[in-house]
Amino acid sequence: MSGVTLNQIRKSYGDTEVIHGVDLEIKEGEFVVFVGPSGCGKSTLLRMIAGLESISGGDMSIGDTRVNEVPPSQRGIAMVFQSYALYPHMSVYENMAFGMRIAKASKSEIETRVRNAADILQLGPYLDRLPKALSGGQRQRVAIGRAICRDPDVFLFDEPLSNLDAALRVATRIEIAKLKESMPDTTMVYVTHDQVEAMTLADRIVVLSAGHIEQVGAPIDLYENPANLFVARFIGSPAMNILGGKLKTPGKKSTVTVDAPGAKGAVTVPLSTQGHPAGARVYLGIRPEDAVLASGKDAALNGTISLVESLGEVTNLYIDIGENTEPFVLKLQGTADVARGDAIGIGIPAAACHLFDEAGASVSFKG
Repeated sequence: MSGVTLNQIRKSYGDTEVIHGVDLEIKEGEFVVFVGPSGCGKSTLLRMIAGLESISGGDMSIGDTRVNEVPPSQRGIAMVFQSYALYPHMSVYENMAFGMRIAKASKSEIETRVRNAADILQLGPYLDRLPKALSGGQRQRVAIGRAICRDPDVFLFDEPLSNLDAALRVATRIEIAKLKESMPDTTMVYVTHDQVEAMTLADRIVVLSAGHIEQVGAPIDLYENPANLFVARFIGSPAMNILGGKLKTPGKKSTVTVDAPGAKGAVTVPLSTQGHPAGARVYLGIRPEDAVLASGKDAALNGTISLVESLGEVTNLYIDIGENTEPFVLKLQGTADVARGDAIGIGIPAAACHLFDEAGASVSFKG
């Protein structure tokens, strides 16, 4: 098996550059997930690794081989697409064996690989069925099985769960996690816009925005230590609350005056802002699950509930803290005896705060 190295990779369509000098090393055996909003370049980058998109600049290697001009069939990759792309007139067995037959593998090798892939993906009982007789999740497993049978150096997944309903997404995500455990030396690159998939599957996550890498790291590292405002808001659901303000007292402990009309005084956070002047524009971040209900002097913000999302296991409160200010989201465990229109106080634990400078960079990022 092989890793993948991207060195100053660029992609342009005419005069429009969409991938801007991406540097990334994916180690052999890693499960790396590309995430980002629509149009950020994650699928384009994956297709460049696959050889389905040409490379406008830079160097790409799979293992020790530079593959810029190597055709897809010779790159040692297998790709699972968003659509299942199964042959409707072929059985599950024939679909999984087709690539090997084209490669002129022996009948015994085809039999062994198909049966092995079917065992891994629990497809044994369905090998004689046509795709139309399978559920969506089963069809996607067949597409994954077809990739396994090729015994590639690198697996590429392009949003493979996006066509499935919620229950099937969870079930198939578990199957992919089990697949990774059963093939620990296999390199896998996975594209998704679903951060739950990214957080639960990845060894490392690559967060992309407008053709640039914003941050690369383990899922928990990105959650606890976002490098900038974009990553802070993209990782986590609901998104991190961001409060604009000014740095009142810089130093080893920082005092921030929040702009929101519902703010009560300044917030002191245990984050160093040495080198930043008093009065500098900053942004205070707090995740919805870290904020708490509070009253009196314990409340850093006051507001009015504008929406209650009761999900059973958690309740999300959307709180209006003033005009021209985004609602503050408070995430509570279980159910809450509150209603729209209720006045409410919000406590902001200082130790859970994040602080960003005017350009959006974290002032405490440990890169």
